Amino acid sequence: MNAGKKKWNITPYFYLIPSMLVFAIFLFYPFFKTIYLSLYKTNKMGQAKLFVGLGNYQELLGSASFRNSLKVTLIFVVIVVFGSMILGLVAAVLCNKAFPGIRFFSTAYALPMAIASSSAAMIFQIMLHPSVGIVNKLLGLDINWLNDPKTALYCVAILTAWLNSGINFLYFSAGLGNIDETIYERASVDGASGVQQFFSLTLPGLSPIMFYTLVVNIIQAFQSFGQIKILTEGGPNESTNVIVYSIYRDAFFNYRFGSAAAQSVILFIIVMFITLVMFRIEKKGVTY
Repeated sequence: MNAGKKKWNITPYFYLIPSMLVFAIFLFYPFFKTIYLSLYKTNKMGQAKLFVGLGNYQELLGSASFRNSLKVTLIFVVIVVFGSMILGLVAAVLCNKAFPGIRFFSTAYALPMAIASSSAAMIFQIMLHPSVGIVNKLLGLDINWLNDPKTALYCVAILTAWLNSGINFLYFSAGLGNIDETIYERASVDGASGVQQFFSLTLPGLSPIMFYTLVVNIIQAFQSFGQIKILTEGGPNESTNVIVYSIYRDAFFNYRFGSAAAQSVILFIIVMFITLVMFRIEKKGVTY
């Protein structure tokens, strides 16, 4: 063998086999199985019986219920993403300076991350109860928040934004800790106000963390399910019937696994498209 040639050692690749098996069983197989089922009509056991090609997709795109789910999902995602990021950012900025009790407030702001969505939803359900709920008592109103199509979606979205704000607080706190304090001192000497420092120094310094947080929050918002299941079950009048809950309802209540699979594929395409667009925008809007 020539001295200049390196011997190809395949031994390290064998160590990848267990992880690749896990990926194949729990990621790749369900993904391709979903695409496969989306092309078929199925029986109640989820077995493919009749090949319909793109028939499930055509049926969905012509369905008023599915178009409503798309609209509801987009509104829900916008409220959750921006609400959770604003809450997390404000909390991180407030806790960035040392003051008495900062550890307590930092723990309180990060608390939503440790609360299960189901537990938070049940507490929220009691708070919004039309008769005994504290929200109506404090506001002096008599509104059935979760059974009114005009308010149900906003209530669920606000709860989800609060749940996601805890991890955002930690992200932004870590980002603020990496910004050099001397730039604020120089800006103060130059006469920059706190607001000017925030928009000219803090936000550009946080842009990498903000981009990452934005992408993660968008994906998480599209996957929200537990709180919707407990609080509204997609109602009233499908006002909270996001795509994820529509998939669940079609598959496990209507036994239309082909339609549910087609919705899953459409949801995947939407999330992938938004993610790709975000990474294209990153080059222009993120300062490293």
